[in-house]
Amino acid sequence: MSTRTHTVIDSPVGPLTLVATDGVLSALYMTDQRHRPEQETFGTPDDEAFGEVIRQLGEYFAGERTTFDLPLALHGTEFQRRVWAGLQEIPYGETISYGELADRIGRPGASRAVGLANGKNPVGIIVPCHRVIGSNGSLTGYGGGLDRKRHLLDFERGVRGPRTSTGEAAALF
Repeated sequence: MSTRTHTVIDSPVGPLTLVATDGVLSALYMTDQRHRPEQETFGTPDDEAFGEVIRQLGEYFAGERTTFDLPLALHGTEFQRRVWAGLQEIPYGETISYGELADRIGRPGASRAVGLANGKNPVGIIVPCHRVIGSNGSLTGYGGGLDRKRHLLDFERGVRGPRTSTGEAAALF
């Protein structure tokens, strides 16, 4: 039987719940995220087990990291895992459409299925589902909410970091 642990950290997009399965990151959930499981499934609290994940997320939000180098335990169907692998190939600061992602993973015409798999991504931000947009360039669906998606895309495009109401850089962690 698998052992699950979790912790909650602050971020510029609100609290993030990190979940590990047998010591490997298996989920990153935002507050009010669509498809977020019940808290009871996250396992026991463990603030010590996520040091490397927290460090890399801190570097990302500080604008110092554009890719993540973390082992992941992604649990889903073969198709979902293929979509999630495709998401990890989208370069920082760039976007593609659901149709383009379908083409890239060898499933042309499966943009709806890609969208559904994208929405079930259990490790947002690190597996960058926010980089997928509608074919007309519109921001469509995001489990963490369109405001967060817009924030992440603007951040990656160089609209530097979260700011307070006075324009000062906000604390990241």
